[in-house]
Amino acid sequence: MPTDPSVTIAQLQAELAALKRENAKLELLNARAEEKLFAALDGNGLCLWEQHIPSGNLTIFNMKWGELLGFSREELAAHVDSWKQNLHPEDKAWVIKAFEDHVAGHSDYYQAVHRMIHKDGSVTWVSDRGRIVERDANGQPLRMMGTHIDITQEKRYELELSQLAMTDPLTNLMNRQAISQAFETHQASKHNGALFFIDLDGFKQLNDRYGHKVGDLLLIHVANTLKHCAGTDADIARLGGDEFVILHPSRDQAQIEAIAQSLLSTYQDSIAIDGNRLKIGLSIGIYCFDAAHNFTTCCERADIAMYQVKRSGKHGYCFWRPQQLSQCS
Repeated sequence: MPTDPSVTIAQLQAELAALKRENAKLELLNARAEEKLFAALDGNGLCLWEQHIPSGNLTIFNMKWGELLGFSREELAAHVDSWKQNLHPEDKAWVIKAFEDHVAGHSDYYQAVHRMIHKDGSVTWVSDRGRIVERDANGQPLRMMGTHIDITQEKRYELELSQLAMTDPLTNLMNRQAISQAFETHQASKHNGALFFIDLDGFKQLNDRYGHKVGDLLLIHVANTLKHCAGTDADIARLGGDEFVILHPSRDQAQIEAIAQSLLSTYQDSIAIDGNRLKIGLSIGIYCFDAAHNFTTCCERADIAMYQVKRSGKHGYCFWRPQQLSQCS
């Protein structure tokens, strides 16, 4: 029997309408899936990117291009060259090499933790990762996709922890570990130098009499005096309690004596701390070392010289000498 054309058209229209509804439903599901994905990415500060390799053009899926570095779309072209231009100068060469090594097929993926320069001149730390996802018929890379996450806060926290681990919390001077490492770095350059070992005279009595607050302020005062007198070339540490160390890159006796005398002169008379007049002394032992010495030996010999000052009346300085400690003032 012949088919009724009106019935056929009605069926086709119904099927078309059903397909449109199904397509709309799929588009809605896709949009919601993208919303969830981008919300998850944005919540982690994660940027999803794609690069068209032949042109270098970039597409950012869940963030505005340039937002990470404070630029608007008009200020920063969405292109791989813009990314390269904003790499930190100290990281630029090795990061680009890592990226191009992957594009050239020398590595399975591109991955780098590096710095970029923000629009305001500050440094932004990022963790970058990507890989080729499509090639042409000849095997040449067409598209690369990856993630880009801002880890600046994490890096700052990491650097702060590192700084705390190497710093005396009261005086902000180096601690024992830091000065030991500074000494090793100094010795690696095979230079001579001088190590001052400084102990405060009468600190315990003052701390017991006036309390820990005044004692802490006094230690901070001494720390600032050491920095002022020793100069910017010296490394200075508080070993603990009332013991300090100065690592100076010169062993010129006249220069070393001038530093020691300047320290003694500062505390020749009483000083004002938190409304109190305090009299404190410095016993200073000095050891002039060469490239063959280690930190422990230098501290021990400077400590021996310092105790010679203690026995000789305190508030003075003394150079360590083999079998004699007569260079005391």
